Amino acid sequence: MTATLEPAAGAGADEAAVDVDPITAEVIRGAFETVAFEMAQHVSLAAVTPILNQSNERNASILDARGRLAGLSVGIPQFMLASRGPVRFALEFFGADGFEDGDVFAANDPYHGGGHLPDWNIFAPVVSDGELVLIASIQCHHGDTGGDTPGGYSVNAMDVWAEGLRCPAIKLVERGVERRDVLYMLQTNNRLPTYIADLRAQMGAANLGVRRLKEVVAEFGADTVRAAVDYSIALTRRRIREDVAQWPDGTYEAETFIEHDTIGNKDIRIHCTATVDGDSLRIDYTGSDEREFLTTNGTFGNTQGMVLSQFCTMIDPSIPKNEGLFDAFELVVPEGTCINPDNTRPVSAGTHHPGVEVSEALALALSHAIPQRCQPQVYKIAIPTVIFGVEPRTGAFFVDQSVDTTSTCAAASSACDGWGGTPTAFGNLILATAEINESLLPHRQLGRELMTDSGGAGLHRGCPGARYVKEVTAQCQVYTWVLGTKYPCPGIAGGKAGSASHLYLRVGGEHEYEVTHTAFYVQHEPGEQIVNEFAGGGGWGDPLERDPELVLEDVLDEYVSVDGARRDYGVVVEGDLEALDMRVDVNATDALRAEMRAAASSAV
Repeated sequence: MTATLEPAAGAGADEAAVDVDPITAEVIRGAFETVAFEMAQHVSLAAVTPILNQSNERNASILDARGRLAGLSVGIPQFMLASRGPVRFALEFFGADGFEDGDVFAANDPYHGGGHLPDWNIFAPVVSDGELVLIASIQCHHGDTGGDTPGGYSVNAMDVWAEGLRCPAIKLVERGVERRDVLYMLQTNNRLPTYIADLRAQMGAANLGVRRLKEVVAEFGADTVRAAVDYSIALTRRRIREDVAQWPDGTYEAETFIEHDTIGNKDIRIHCTATVDGDSLRIDYTGSDEREFLTTNGTFGNTQGMVLSQFCTMIDPSIPKNEGLFDAFELVVPEGTCINPDNTRPVSAGTHHPGVEVSEALALALSHAIPQRCQPQVYKIAIPTVIFGVEPRTGAFFVDQSVDTTSTCAAASSACDGWGGTPTAFGNLILATAEINESLLPHRQLGRELMTDSGGAGLHRGCPGARYVKEVTAQCQVYTWVLGTKYPCPGIAGGKAGSASHLYLRVGGEHEYEVTHTAFYVQHEPGEQIVNEFAGGGGWGDPLERDPELVLEDVLDEYVSVDGARRDYGVVVEGDLEALDMRVDVNATDALRAEMRAAASSAV
């Protein structure tokens, strides 16, 4: 069977029939985005765990009474675009009449619309005159989910139940009365004592969103707000079709691979066929891996979010992000594949892989049609390097999900070099501050640096990969899963791939080694180090077309070595770095580039 993305109820509303003026609709949409941003900021200020109050792994969105996405905040793209799934399930399960004033809901089940169990979606209804108008939703990644592995990224689970507590939809607060039994049950299924504090931060954010949205409804009226949502959705759908109509017609294919899952299954395949026909677009993942016992799978909701987050980078950025995205094209994802599995399979790693490969395959397919718009939304970290144990200063259990060490795969685009140290898929996810984390967790951060010759060569260069050194100061356990060695971040339009990833554990001790696959609970002693060498971003365009003076600047900045300039760009650099008298030998560069072009032409 095949799952096809269907338009939401009412998605076919005719824009011309909507009784709202464009200015009012835009003001209301702007209010939604402001409210969502304020909700997300509330979590950052009120949450306790570093993954929420420092790294910004939270996203807020506003939905209407039919579960249609009406507005969202700055956040992690695929999370925001997958967050509507749990809300829509709750609407089906409880019915719109079950959303009462003062209610607060919770959901995290990947197979009821979510991505993976650590992502808890907390949402609350906006009721006006006894009728549901809007829903305020805030989604956050938590530090633990119960299950067989601290930290929520199970590397050896054979089914989803081993990964932690599943909650399709439940009420935390009912008509303003907190359900203490439910909150206590949730806390007893989580290892971290700070879990409920983080959950309460989300509850506060959802209630804040409700208060602000009630003000919007009071000012404009419920009917006008509904009409504004209809107008914005229709506008997005129309503008996307107008954009796609400018793309060249054709059928474009690509495939990507995950080199291995957590238990050793090799070369997991993601295949994408994109068909452009006038203003219609069909994205079809038929041909993707169907092996039964893979441990790396992604739910349909997660796949949908990854497709849309990549798609949004290839359309006019001024197009509003709402439900119109979901019904502007056809998405086909066959059931039983690793990107739309049956509801028993483990999916904790799915938001990373195969989620990333879903985006990558789409970008590579459409790079044959619109290369100037394609930049793969990838990150080649398989899962975070999770560290857990007992904090000796307090005696409390801790989980360090390495949110302070995730710089990787910032690819180049047709407009500029890769920059910022992280891919655009991370959205507003930031590196937690070393000084703060060292005060909260038993480690010291000894190094953060970009690595020479690790960014993919191109007309525009990929951002170099980053090397991080973390020394643990307490006995702890480490687990992780490593990718990016065989299939690094790809280049586009003739650009070269970035460098591979490497992870070294127990560095400085007697048993130092490189992880080539999966690390299952590796004990570390105080003073031993964890060294991450994260993959570089892919390049865009022919490296031999890069301005030699820009290559020289890269050499001076130590992004590129003198040998790398010659090898990858055909640029001959003379002089001495220490003396600051380096320069491009123009004649030698012209000759070398002509020789490299001739060699490449004869090889075709």
